[in-house]
Amino acid sequence: MPMRHFLSTEDWSRSELQSLIDRAREFRDSPRGDALKGKSIALLFFNPSLRTRTSFDLGAHQLGGHAIVLDARGSVWPVEFEEGAVMDQGPEEHVKEAARVLSSYVDLIAIRAFPKFEDWQAEREDPLITAYAKYATVPVINMETIVHPCQELALMMALQDRLGDVRGKDFLLTWVPHPKPLNTAVANSAILIASKFGMNVRMLVPDEVYTLDPRYMGAAERFCADAGCRFSLTTNVEEAYSGAHAVYAKSWGALPFYGQWEAEAPYRAKGAGFMVDEAKMALTDDGVVSHCLPMRRNVKIADAVVDSQAFLGISEAENRLHVQKAIMETLARGTTN
Repeated sequence: MPMRHFLSTEDWSRSELQSLIDRAREFRDSPRGDALKGKSIALLFFNPSLRTRTSFDLGAHQLGGHAIVLDARGSVWPVEFEEGAVMDQGPEEHVKEAARVLSSYVDLIAIRAFPKFEDWQAEREDPLITAYAKYATVPVINMETIVHPCQELALMMALQDRLGDVRGKDFLLTWVPHPKPLNTAVANSAILIASKFGMNVRMLVPDEVYTLDPRYMGAAERFCADAGCRFSLTTNVEEAYSGAHAVYAKSWGALPFYGQWEAEAPYRAKGAGFMVDEAKMALTDDGVVSHCLPMRRNVKIADAVVDSQAFLGISEAENRLHVQKAIMETLARGTTN
């Protein structure tokens, strides 16, 4: 079969994604296997990690493989990925060489690289992982860049475990406060996976400047249309929470102020009361709530909600281990190193 990457769920069908989730449930019941016996995976971290590093490293071990953790912030050279770059300063190696050399050593490459918050028009193209995927001769897995596809599968697995068939259920992605603007990756991913699985998707934001990139808004609208469900954006808290079956809390920066966050402050202030609390959850249809973690308690979600039976964040985090094993197993079938 042709080599395939796992860069975004946009590139995978709903049935393929469901198969990964179903396989993840099998791994939850029976954690060990030999799908990676004699194989290895390079984990490239351009940003720090707790859950992602632990779950990928442990997952590879449980499948009989070997994970090589590369901290690209310091212990390996930074890599140039622009075409035609004159490399007279900065990075000493181009991705064309790095990707091919790594591919000669390992069977899978996984990358975590956040945007630099400098130029969204350039960074929205996900240049670093796209370059690795272009030049690598083994499958590449996205551990979070401008989307977070592994988190998506972990979330959907948790939602299905609690809600059963999610088709036609109402999913609310709500912006929540945070001391500083954050990456839009998890927000992008939340609307992608909920819409692809046939949920009615609502976005609650303090101001429409927090609308996500047209690529992800458009994809969610298209997936909802294909599934016969609805997609909507609102700034009305009561309207957003009313009758919701699932609430997903996330903070992100407004793209019109990308990298110039001081100017965003007045808009951010509009969301001061957007923390998920008991009063808001009381408006839902006995809804569940989750967060990708890490999470600031009593800033994003109130203690009473986090410590309730409605909170799925721990299950979602555990599911990262299971779904990533399913991803690694599926992609490794086509490798030969």
